[in-house]
Amino acid sequence: MATYAIGDLQGCLAPLQRLLEEVRFDPNQDRLWFTGDLVNRGPASLEVLRFVKSLGQTAVTVLGNHDLHLLMVARGVERMHRQDTLQPVLRAPDREELLDWLRRRPLIHAEGKTVLVHAGLLPQWSIPQALALGREVERALVEDLDGLCRHLYGNQPDRWDERLTGYDRLRVVVNAMTRLRVVTRDGRMEFSHKGTPEEAPSGCVPWYAVPERRSRDHFIVCGHWAAQGLRLTEHLAALDTGCVWGGKLTAFRLEDRRVFQVPCGESAGAGRSRSPAPRHGRDRSE
Repeated sequence: MATYAIGDLQGCLAPLQRLLEEVRFDPNQDRLWFTGDLVNRGPASLEVLRFVKSLGQTAVTVLGNHDLHLLMVARGVERMHRQDTLQPVLRAPDREELLDWLRRRPLIHAEGKTVLVHAGLLPQWSIPQALALGREVERALVEDLDGLCRHLYGNQPDRWDERLTGYDRLRVVVNAMTRLRVVTRDGRMEFSHKGTPEEAPSGCVPWYAVPERRSRDHFIVCGHWAAQGLRLTEHLAALDTGCVWGGKLTAFRLEDRRVFQVPCGESAGAGRSRSPAPRHGRDRSE
């Protein structure tokens, strides 16, 4: 039995199928962890959703910013963007079943000392605290989806404060877990940076590089940061290797930390420029 963590798919089914062949995935014995962003920009978002959903308990996936963007568009509170490839999902006969399944995925998942999250964690959060905060958002996605959709977008507040309540509190949690790349050393989130860690704005560092980060006693698996590429350290596996942009799709076997990759040059996003900077902090499909 093995568990394979797999980086951002973004609607790229063919590379996933090749990768599963490469690792000789056995659904009767093995498990898959997906870092989120199952959908969007690639050619097969509908097929990816159907496939991952069909895996049942064999697969764990956390929500990414593109997954949330799909939910927002489906609820009519956010417009489609030029590069979105979500129409097949929205027109599918099983649309509501798929969207209901998606809204019930966690923001963060942990087993023992290993944690799965799409983007990152604020340095102030321990893993038990992050799991509890994730559950607050997960309840809202099920019990208050329309309200959450109407109040989810925006970059403020840009730092954690335990006194936050309501949608401000939920927004900070969602922004950190699905959009975070760099922070100031006191934990302020900077959302404009999409380049490499070395190109981070002055005063900012990758979220995982804050020395006093309270989650550093766990091994964290994440995606989201394609410009960073594959990054493996003692406490981190960052697996977004830009499949939809013509890069590679990466799997990381948790048991022995072995890496498997397949090329993705034929994906729909290959050769495209990346999406423009978010306007007024509202573009969650960045």
